[in-house]
Amino acid sequence: SVMEKVANWQLNLWDTKGYKYHTWHWANAAGYTGLFELSKISKNKVYEQRLLQIGADLDWNTGPSRFFADDYCIAQTYANLYMKYKKPAMLSRFKLLADTILAQPHTESLDWKDSINYREWAWCDALFMGPPALAYFSTATKQTKYLDLAMKLWWKTHDYLYDSSEHLYFRDQRFFKQQEKNGKKVFWSRGNGWVLAGIARTVDNMPASYKHKKRLLSVYNDMIKKVVSLQQPDGIWHTSLLDPTSYPNKEISGTAFYTYAILWGINKGILDKSLYFPIAKKAWVAMVEEVKENGMLGYIQPIGAAPDLVNEHSTEIYGVGAFLLAGTEMYKYLQKK
Repeated sequence: SVMEKVANWQLNLWDTKGYKYHTWHWANAAGYTGLFELSKISKNKVYEQRLLQIGADLDWNTGPSRFFADDYCIAQTYANLYMKYKKPAMLSRFKLLADTILAQPHTESLDWKDSINYREWAWCDALFMGPPALAYFSTATKQTKYLDLAMKLWWKTHDYLYDSSEHLYFRDQRFFKQQEKNGKKVFWSRGNGWVLAGIARTVDNMPASYKHKKRLLSVYNDMIKKVVSLQQPDGIWHTSLLDPTSYPNKEISGTAFYTYAILWGINKGILDKSLYFPIAKKAWVAMVEEVKENGMLGYIQPIGAAPDLVNEHSTEIYGVGAFLLAGTEMYKYLQKK
């Protein structure tokens, strides 16, 4: 009921104020991932109907920048809808794009210059936008080459942005030498949330014996252990993972992605539920406390690329999507129990 309350507030906002971003925009597309998962467990058909309408209005096309991962995040939802409705039009446009991505050499450095983000996955957020889009498309088409492509590009980004000593991802190359006020490295909460959620959604499309699965889950386990150690006493994570006191306010989008990733791992039998469920439960309860009476979810950091300030009135659709992803995994866990 709390998930539906938050989702209904978002739909009502779109209906009364219009879309803040274009319907193909990554911020909305991240929100759609949560709406889709909610649609699978809710008796209310409005969530799926809205997604079908958005797809049809866009003629099932992605954003205008072909190799920009943000612009094809929406393909995750197209692929999921295709697997239910089997309408070729839902995938035909993204197939052209996926085949074009497949044909690229992908040999450029990921240094943050020359608009590299429009050609390669040079920032950690891209690991939520790009790999799951290709992975769900791979599942929908039953063609492993797209999942193989997702993993080839994942490891390129991983090898460049992953800090193996901290078990966290830098947002992009600009942050390699930056420091927080306390002298620690700069690791952004939502940025690493994007990664963990991206791992979950990509692994969901991997066969049990898939060659990259073990290595990716090893990264997942290392990250989860690190992230859990950084949870604040109130159950929330702050925008700067290693310097929470400089950004003392709670932040929901990163917290929601972590909660989703932890609950996903428990539900998959990857994480010990006796150890990790209390952590996820504490985070979930803390997030629910930030749902206003009208359904607005606050304390979501605005669009950015680094730790920043946030307040109770800050809300964004991608945070709603993350909250809904976390909620659906909580629902699955409680159903089993």
